[in-house]
Amino acid sequence: MNSSLFRRLLGSALLSSLLLPLSSAVSPRTEDAAAWRASWHTPTGWSMRPVQGPKPDPAVLAQFGLYNNAKLQSLIDTKGQQMNKVSDRPGDYGFTIVDSPVINAFATPDGHVYFTRGIMAYFNNEAQFAGVLGHELGHITARHGQKQQTRSTVAGIGMLLGSIVAPRIMQSVGGVAQQVVGLGLLKYGRDAENEADGLGVKYSTKIGYDASYMADFFQTLQRTEEQTGAGGIPTFLSTHPNSADRYTRVKGLAAQARQQVGNAKLNVNRDSYLRSIEGLPFGEDPRQGFVEGGAFYHPDLKFRLPVPSGWKTQNSPEQFQMAEPNGKALIVFLGTAGSSLNEAAQGLAKQLGMQSANAQSTTINGFPALAFEGDQITQDQSGQQAVGAHVLTYLIQDGKSIFAIVGLTAPSTFSAYAPTFSSVAQGYARLTDASKLNRQVEKVHIKSVKTSTTLSSALAANGVASARREEMAILNGMKLTDKLPAGSLFKVVGK
Repeated sequence: MNSSLFRRLLGSALLSSLLLPLSSAVSPRTEDAAAWRASWHTPTGWSMRPVQGPKPDPAVLAQFGLYNNAKLQSLIDTKGQQMNKVSDRPGDYGFTIVDSPVINAFATPDGHVYFTRGIMAYFNNEAQFAGVLGHELGHITARHGQKQQTRSTVAGIGMLLGSIVAPRIMQSVGGVAQQVVGLGLLKYGRDAENEADGLGVKYSTKIGYDASYMADFFQTLQRTEEQTGAGGIPTFLSTHPNSADRYTRVKGLAAQARQQVGNAKLNVNRDSYLRSIEGLPFGEDPRQGFVEGGAFYHPDLKFRLPVPSGWKTQNSPEQFQMAEPNGKALIVFLGTAGSSLNEAAQGLAKQLGMQSANAQSTTINGFPALAFEGDQITQDQSGQQAVGAHVLTYLIQDGKSIFAIVGLTAPSTFSAYAPTFSSVAQGYARLTDASKLNRQVEKVHIKSVKTSTTLSSALAANGVASARREEMAILNGMKLTDKLPAGSLFKVVGK
């Protein structure tokens, strides 16, 4: 299987790391190849985390997943290390592509640069890729992350718990907000962004690329924002503040850099880059689970789970989360460790800090199951014990896998949400609908034109529906009326 939510069997250590300020833990592996497996350490602040450097952070990979593409990973490794050697502060840095559809690139203060597969789809040449890579490396070499860290201006990278669940529930489950913030991206101010832009131009030019194309990529991001509206703003723009004069400024810096290298050839490498992303997954991968018509479907593990009406959802590589829209309750679905339901229940209750958790055996749609309920005991600032959330958990044994459906809310509202927790668990069922089982991810495909034509005509000739042509124009960094000379390559998206 690919790097999906349910490829790993995360024991109760994962949930506890999100819900409780516990020490790091590693869950044992299971023999079920379809289940989760991963190690996890508690996502505390970056300043408290070990320096990862050339190794990707397990917490980042647990949230996004690793994108396994040797060709693209080699590209980011090679270009990143070339830039590292010519940078202002060479170091033991690392570069990784993660399996996320969001359009983003970010650098963490521990010396690692991450690109999503989503942003890789929107680059149209190596020069754009190199410019953004230099920009992110610039954040590291200029130590912007460490400066932001000191000012405690950390923003979440989109985890549901940090952006949807209201503060009272985050407090009731032991400081979820603070835990999740530890995985966050750093929002940079205008001065830091301008400096990183300059370093991106400098570093990409030094390794032989035309940095003016970095400015073109910022325009692509702006067009994506305009097409989707404010609610769909690319993550890159939410963490890297944009400005009206950024395009002009970067173009000017690139022109100055070109003058400094004299007659040296600066590369763009459009065709080679486009060929390298042939078959790149585009958008959400339904094989990793998707929500549709009030249910969560997982084609690879062949199960379905109901989603309460109006609740917010987020699917990540290690769990599926559902949150009541006002932040009053949360349901988390994930894999857990244990050779039996009783063993899994004991371990999960311990990790959750639950006391007097009464367990009861049951069945759910033919699957052996166990339910237990109790208070989560936390410590307040004075060190005194207090009741956090009230938790209702169902464990379901599906073959060799044991899945947990954890519902939690404040004790005062438990009676209101307990029926919802139960109905979600009781709705766990085998997925048999062929239309859901056979759902496939869209992929980027590279096409060429035999004769000169417009992009609009080329898209139409390749079966792109009119409703998606503007989206494809943005993906290509072009306008629909732009001319494609004979032999030109361009992108389309399809199965």
